[in-house]
Amino acid sequence: MKSKDSPTKPKANITLKLDRDLLREVRILAAEEDTSISALLAVHLREIVKKRSGYDERKKRAIARMRKGYDLEFTPPRSRDELHER
Repeated sequence: MKSKDSPTKPKANITLKLDRDLLREVRILAAEEDTSISALLAVHLREIVKKRSGYDERKKRAIARMRKGYDLEFTPPRSRDELHER
């Protein structure tokens, strides 16, 4: 899992606090993937952001459809008596 980051994009450093056991497992996972912890986290964070932006777009489309409404071709009865007609 090699990083596909563009070398021209500026990067920023972050500090992360993890339990020692978790850090050990992450180091092993990164080594198995032949990548760094930083690159591994960057890939997963990018996926999370991508999913979130897709969710936001779908939510906006759904709200727009609800606002537009649907024609259900419902016509209410003309009177109460007609509604309860037997």
